[in-house]
Amino acid sequence: MAVRYLKSAPAVTHDDAGSRGVRETVAGVIADVRSRGDEAVREYSEKFDNWSPESFRLSAEEVERIVGGVPAQVLDDIRTVQARVRNFAQLQKDSLHDFETEVEPGVFLGQKNIPVAAAGAYVPGGRYPLVASAHMTVVTAKVAGVARVAACTPPIRGEIPAATIAALHLAGADEIYLLGGTQAVAAMALGTDTIGKVDLLAGPGNAYVAEAKRQLFGEVGIDLFAGPTEILVIADGDADPFFVAVDLLSQAEHGPDSPAILITDSEPLARRAMEFIDELLVDMPTRDYAAPAWRDHGVVALVGDLAEAFALADSYAAEHVQVLTSSPRDALAAMRNYGALFLGEGTCVSYGDKVIGTNHTLPTRGAARYTGGLWVGKYLKTVTYQEVTSEAASVELGRLCGRAARVELFEGHARSGDVRAHKYAGDPIPWAPKDL
Repeated sequence: MAVRYLKSAPAVTHDDAGSRGVRETVAGVIADVRSRGDEAVREYSEKFDNWSPESFRLSAEEVERIVGGVPAQVLDDIRTVQARVRNFAQLQKDSLHDFETEVEPGVFLGQKNIPVAAAGAYVPGGRYPLVASAHMTVVTAKVAGVARVAACTPPIRGEIPAATIAALHLAGADEIYLLGGTQAVAAMALGTDTIGKVDLLAGPGNAYVAEAKRQLFGEVGIDLFAGPTEILVIADGDADPFFVAVDLLSQAEHGPDSPAILITDSEPLARRAMEFIDELLVDMPTRDYAAPAWRDHGVVALVGDLAEAFALADSYAAEHVQVLTSSPRDALAAMRNYGALFLGEGTCVSYGDKVIGTNHTLPTRGAARYTGGLWVGKYLKTVTYQEVTSEAASVELGRLCGRAARVELFEGHARSGDVRAHKYAGDPIPWAPKDL
């Protein structure tokens, strides 16, 4: 059957006036930091965060004092979650293998996975201290073997986010800067007198942080392009509509532009979930974000069966896809476009965001069509090497290289093969100087 929408939302646009304004503002900040370094970073920190300490970098003593003021239960919970993130990242790393193979006599080909030397971890602040982002960026980088991890997180309304600082410290960050926004991203990417340049930037952030990463990509590596948090729930008639409603709103509270999508083959389920959402929003503490997100970006789509539901979900390529059906693992075979799958009633996106151990930095706005999320491999460079130890093999390769390169009119390439075939097998090289 054709898709029928009980609630729809306008398509996301990427080039509206607001986006252009963000691009222009970010470009100006990056250019200024490139030109004036620490002076510009300080001015923007004062302007945007009203924050201008003697040093943005926290000393070991300051970190120790801040961590010492965090409640013991919070520290225990941070350690527990980080152990889970570390374990999963280690499993990912263990799935990657260096290798070297003699593909034919005297011809050796190999591959190595080398961690980047320095990574920059951005942990957002803003309205909420996003402690979990410290686990996802720093722990994963350290498991990958990154020697230097510099972490930036902003003050929150002029206050130090103690739990975030504790999480960064326990995760293994080598440098912690109380610095936020575009100026933090630019400082890590470009380097200043007091903040060393990194090779790769990772971590979520607001529209300005995301745009800064986009503009700096190429000059520095990035984990992925990220936009507003998304949730898509696939539910059948067996799903609990109250769970559906609660889980949709759990992600809508990220921000007023966070899409929350329900796809179902059951109209009664859909209508009851919508009723629950309206009831829950009345006194939800984060309704100032969740209510406009649901109003402006909420979608409820009715399909004929779950095969259609999976196909429609794939077209969205959503960041988080939660499957509340009687056979949730069917999605593993049926779907290909998602940042992460959350299978069954016992699972929810919030587990992935906060505690279960998989990485919560995931692709949004359809990017799941071509990439997964942040993982240990993002911090690794997969490189290759070659060695030819057999003269006979070099002769064969040299002759083949000469022929193949001349088809493409690359005479210089061909000659590199010619000289080896000449030295090892006496092949003539008519183009060579007469006194060779």
